[in-house]
Amino acid sequence: MCKGVAKPFLKWAGGKGQLLNKFEEMYPEELINGDIDTYIEPFIGGGAVFFDVLQKYKVKRAVIIDLNKELINCYRCIKADVNQLIQSLTILQNEFLALSEKERKEYFLKVRDNYNTICLNGKYDFDKASNLIFLNRTCFNGLYRVNSKGLFNVPFGKYKNPLICDVENLQAISKLLQNVEIKYGDYSLCKEYINEKTFVYFDPPYRPLLENKSFVNYDKNGFDDENQKELAEFVKELTKQDVKVMLSNSDPKNTNPKDNFFDNLYQGFNIERINAKRMINCQADKRGSVTEIVVRNYKRSN
Repeated sequence: MCKGVAKPFLKWAGGKGQLLNKFEEMYPEELINGDIDTYIEPFIGGGAVFFDVLQKYKVKRAVIIDLNKELINCYRCIKADVNQLIQSLTILQNEFLALSEKERKEYFLKVRDNYNTICLNGKYDFDKASNLIFLNRTCFNGLYRVNSKGLFNVPFGKYKNPLICDVENLQAISKLLQNVEIKYGDYSLCKEYINEKTFVYFDPPYRPLLENKSFVNYDKNGFDDENQKELAEFVKELTKQDVKVMLSNSDPKNTNPKDNFFDNLYQGFNIERINAKRMINCQADKRGSVTEIVVRNYKRSN
């Protein structure tokens, strides 16, 4: 695995970059001791935990999975030919930064329309990947959100000087991905790769808090309470096979102290609540520190 510094190339709602120091204390000891040979991350998203694990610990095999085909397309393009992607992104960046704010908004909308048109063809596509990264870096709050038709609909973000093409980071990611299997599909695909020396980290779309049900549409199909329950059953199935599992989600007790949804769902598992700063609320006075839950089917001795 690559030892260079690689970090998420997309801003992603619920990203785990700020929690990595805490997570390092929560990873299974088998990972730290080199006894984990397979790391799997469904719901890969921005991949902060994935990049952290692969650059700190030795694993023989890594698999990332997501049901967002546009996101998977990005990872595959970075792996296959990062220079082609960089070339396309550089053109977008140079053209965009040379414009006035009004012209930038028009340019953004043009790229967004082009991106949505390309997405409809469903093909493996470098232009689609560069457009997605561009939109992510220039849209409001760096959100990824789609409507019921699967079309990206986040508005323009008005950043003064956004870094759209981070060449050094993209090259580091490409090196890291060379030994990684990138799969399009749902989390159940990880059954094909598990053994008793596997660590799986789940970061599903968060269960929305009562006060904020806005930005949950990462995929047009959504992820409701029934999906959360199905995932919990899958985690229990993996636990019976001695697979080490860690899972993150929102803490409903932030808005309703009596809401024991996840406490009941993962009864018997190790559940911890950790603090995180979340900035996706459109009202500035409602942004700030909240607790999130981390569920594990193992305990650390220290």
